Amino acid sequence: MKDVKTLYSKLGSFGAGSGKSCKSTPSRKTKGFGYQILGFGSGGGGPAYVEATGGNSTFTVGDYKIHVFTGDGNLCVTSQGSSAGNNKVDYLVVAGGGAGGPATGGGGGGGGYRESQDPATTPLWTASPIATCASLEDIGVGTLPVTVGAGGTGFTPSPSVSTRGANSVFSSITSTGGGAGGNPHSGSPAPGGGAQNPGGSGGGSGYGASGFGLGNTPPVSPSQGNNGGVGGPHAGGGGGGAAAVGTGPGTHAGGAGTSSTIAPSAFGVPACSTFFYSGGGGGGTDQPATPGGPGGKGGGGRGGDRHPGGGGPKQGVAGTANSGGAGGGVGLPVGGTSGNNGGSGIVVIRYKFQN
Repeated sequence: MKDVKTLYSKLGSFGAGSGKSCKSTPSRKTKGFGYQILGFGSGGGGPAYVEATGGNSTFTVGDYKIHVFTGDGNLCVTSQGSSAGNNKVDYLVVAGGGAGGPATGGGGGGGGYRESQDPATTPLWTASPIATCASLEDIGVGTLPVTVGAGGTGFTPSPSVSTRGANSVFSSITSTGGGAGGNPHSGSPAPGGGAQNPGGSGGGSGYGASGFGLGNTPPVSPSQGNNGGVGGPHAGGGGGGAAAVGTGPGTHAGGAGTSSTIAPSAFGVPACSTFFYSGGGGGGTDQPATPGGPGGKGGGGRGGDRHPGGGGPKQGVAGTANSGGAGGGVGLPVGGTSGNNGGSGIVVIRYKFQN
């Protein structure tokens, strides 16, 4: 999977930067309507369409504008549009993925995934099958902060515990950071997983530990993620992903994430038309003949192997930046290594700005 952040930085920005601060925007000429005076909201003689600036990259596709935030910023809204034109805003909000657990620890949970799609959008992009959230309407005029959640931090020898991912927020929509991968049964202070490692998707428990991290915590409808897997005798469970639960003994794989073309479809690059997000991390192992669990599609990192003897790195793999993918659990022996970080999240905002 391509690194989302790298792609956006290469393609450049056609908007007003990251929107760290909102400034007045001059009038612009729109198709078929002459000049519009911005900044008067949706009432009376104000613009019929949403007008806004902000984001690390901004693109236009036909009559639609797309703002991509790979870091914190502001969406600066000068018109919320009207029902006579368009006052709906669609979004993709992905939280940071959880970090993998230590020493045959569980994989981290993928960041919470929430996406909307207005059925009236023409043409429709290929949204995730779980993109059934309602579009936002009448978002208001002014500065709307956008928060892009950081990935969780992998454990260090002291304290020997990993952390969950951070939340991503736009307007009234919050996606919850993925749960951290659990410690093995002898670990402290976070043994197992269970209720201690919940999140958008839950972290997998460490080897020999009962329970698993609960996904979709706190609950929203539709669900923003899935449960982590249970650790086995010699490996941690895989973290949950946006589209599937993490697995336990036998595969200890991270749950699969889900895909959307809400932003990449704008680039006109067929090879980059689909990105996957919010994959769970694979569990780490302590057996030479058993590889670490694979990460879930959508930026989830592979779990670590035992060394010497394993074919892969004992460290495993971190989650992919701006995918919400989780870090894989660490194998054995641990030595002085740190755990695998989760990948940061992303926020994408899309609306009709002309007709």
